[in-house]
Amino acid sequence: MEGMAYGAGKAGGAFDPFTFIRQPYTILRMVSWLFSIVIFGSIANEGYVNRPDEVEEYCIFNRNQKACNYGVAMGTLAFLSCAAFLALDVYFPQISSVKDRKKAVLADVGVSAFWSLMWFVGFCFLTNQWQAAKPEDNPLKEGADAARAAITFSFFSIFTWAGQAFLAFQRYQLGADSALFSQDYADPSQDPAAAAAAAAAGGPYSAYPGGGDMGGQISTGSYQQPSMDDALDGGYQSQY
Repeated sequence: MEGMAYGAGKAGGAFDPFTFIRQPYTILRMVSWLFSIVIFGSIANEGYVNRPDEVEEYCIFNRNQKACNYGVAMGTLAFLSCAAFLALDVYFPQISSVKDRKKAVLADVGVSAFWSLMWFVGFCFLTNQWQAAKPEDNPLKEGADAARAAITFSFFSIFTWAGQAFLAFQRYQLGADSALFSQDYADPSQDPAAAAAAAAAGGPYSAYPGGGDMGGQISTGSYQQPSMDDALDGGYQSQY
């Protein structure tokens, strides 16, 4: 795309919220954000049950506290990650440095791929523990819908985060338009190769600051120190 750097135009443009909301990666982030709320909300609110003759509540997933902790922790962290990258997406067009944009896009690729993997692990873990749960541990089947919701949205989160990783990788492949964005500048006078090339081409080179005031011409004539005899002959006149 002409004039684009990693999927966004030149810095300084006006922010259009309607265009931003319609972006595919924005939609996927918001969907993943909602999924994370459902997951940790379902487990935190209805993920602990007990038998009729018990007072203490246990995790609905086979009474394995680690399963509930995993679901709540991953849901909370995924929620914060979505919020952080949504804020980065809003600020991204204002980043003028191509290198900084590249770092942001690479971070998006890595984080999204990581969360896709974590939700795959979470889906397998929660499903296994739910299948291993004993009916006598929850005779009233309390929280069953919440457990199924957590498992279902964990499965969906695998693909929403994988989609974000794919779109971020596409943005990385777009690269940057070097004609519109500033790159690192190297002073030719400090670069030996550039100086040698300029000398070989016969280009003008100022040997001292302010040389341009003389029209770019530098005197190359030789200067000879006057001898003592010339100084005496020229500076003394005989009175006789």
